[in-house]
Amino acid sequence: MSIMEEEELEFSDDLEAILHLSPEVQLAIEQVFPSQDPLDRADFNAVEYINTLFPTEQSLANIDDVVNKIRLKIRRLDDNIRMVVRGQTNVGQDGRQALEEAQKAIQQLFGKIKDIKDKAEKSEQMVKEITRDIKQLDHAKRHLTTSITTLNHLHMLAGGVDSLEAMTRRRQYGEVANLLQGVVNVLEHFQKYMGIPQIRQLSERVKAAQSELGAQILADFEESFPSQGSKVAWLDKIDRRYAWIKRQLVDYEEKYGRMFPGEWFMTERIAVEFCHITRTELAKLMRTRAREIEVKLLLFAIQRTTNFEGLLAKRFSGCTLNDGVTKKADSPLDSTNPFFEDEQGEDSVSEKEEELDKKPKAPDNPFHGIVSKCFEPHLYVYIESQDKNLGELIDRFVADFRAQGPPKAGSEEGGAVLPSCADLFVYYKKCMVQCSQLSTGEPMIALTTIFQKYLREYAWKILSGNLPKTTSSSGGGLTISSLLKEKEGSEVAKFTVEELCLVCSILSTAEYCLATTQQLEEKLKEKVDKTLRDFQQHSAASTRPGQCL
Repeated sequence: MSIMEEEELEFSDDLEAILHLSPEVQLAIEQVFPSQDPLDRADFNAVEYINTLFPTEQSLANIDDVVNKIRLKIRRLDDNIRMVVRGQTNVGQDGRQALEEAQKAIQQLFGKIKDIKDKAEKSEQMVKEITRDIKQLDHAKRHLTTSITTLNHLHMLAGGVDSLEAMTRRRQYGEVANLLQGVVNVLEHFQKYMGIPQIRQLSERVKAAQSELGAQILADFEESFPSQGSKVAWLDKIDRRYAWIKRQLVDYEEKYGRMFPGEWFMTERIAVEFCHITRTELAKLMRTRAREIEVKLLLFAIQRTTNFEGLLAKRFSGCTLNDGVTKKADSPLDSTNPFFEDEQGEDSVSEKEEELDKKPKAPDNPFHGIVSKCFEPHLYVYIESQDKNLGELIDRFVADFRAQGPPKAGSEEGGAVLPSCADLFVYYKKCMVQCSQLSTGEPMIALTTIFQKYLREYAWKILSGNLPKTTSSSGGGLTISSLLKEKEGSEVAKFTVEELCLVCSILSTAEYCLATTQQLEEKLKEKVDKTLRDFQQHSAASTRPGQCL
């Protein structure tokens, strides 16, 4: 190896020791100057590189060519390095010259900017002077546009409020729906003007119209829906109520009957609760539509209701009515608990038997009155109907007596009871039985008063009114009392055979009426409630035809 080669090796070792770069710098160099040459790698190994060039002994034959290529490459690198080093010597001088040129350019640019700024200020001043009047006109235009728009909104608001109030009174809800939204939207533009009294007044009118409209619509709904519901729930459709609960009870027993113990009596409890609800709702409905209740409709509803109560008595025992779980029926019913009598003690047995002898027996149906009790306050319709019917019956009796005349003397009818009397009491009996089935309370007392009224009518119009007319010194007409009393020194009235026959018939009729009225009084005592029996006894004492005559 020559001396030059040795020097080059030493130089390379020294250079390698000096040019030891950090990994970050080496990575940056690789990114800036990418190269596939193994000599440019940071982990270059000369031994591996030589082994790569000469992998076998035969490849050493080309060693001279390889050495020449490497030397040529070294010379090129030296030339490049030399050029770079020489170029760097002129960089400082070129940089200072470039900096001076940049400073001069900046000064020139600054001067131009200043000139432009001065010209811009002068132009702005000129524009302000030119557009001063235009700006005033623009403000005037804007204010005028706002005023016109506000005035239009005010006109729309005032007209809309008037129309809204008118449509609300006419109940034009379809038109009001669209108009109200528009009025509210227009009113929003005047929120900042609420300090003006007129605007505030319009706002208050809108709020009042909204409140009135809401209350009016709600009232219309409340009036409409119950009216439709009451048509279905009215007395003429009462059968639907009972048919519905029958279906529900059958369905309940089929689906859920086995889920509950039999001693709970769930089906009966459901039926009893239905009865309580039905009685309450029917009472409310009849109070609301009391003027629409007619006697035929009322009797129809009572008949259907009593039939339903009878059906409940056949199906259920009524044990849930007194166990404290469900509400008791309004009608007083005797307890069916066999242990209740034992708790009373032996001393009260005789008193209880005496009391039972005096008062009417409780109905066998434990459900009697559980629903039908609600009809009792409206039985005055039935009483008024009977009053009218009895008045027409008395008028018919009077007309028949005038048309047929008195009983003929010498015939079988002579001195017999008038047929109209029997017809009257037959009708009384029918009314009494029918009323006792409806109620034994106040309506029965009212019916007793009607009986009293028309017994007097019959006594005066049929009996006393048809007695023969006599003329005597004492004056006055003939009465039954005067016929039955004998006065000393008084003249005895003289009658024809026909008149005697008529007087006998009237007296027989009066006696029949007296006896029948006493029987009627006893029947009324049996049927009327115990609490009202004393009043009935007092009023019935004055109903006897003998006293009326």
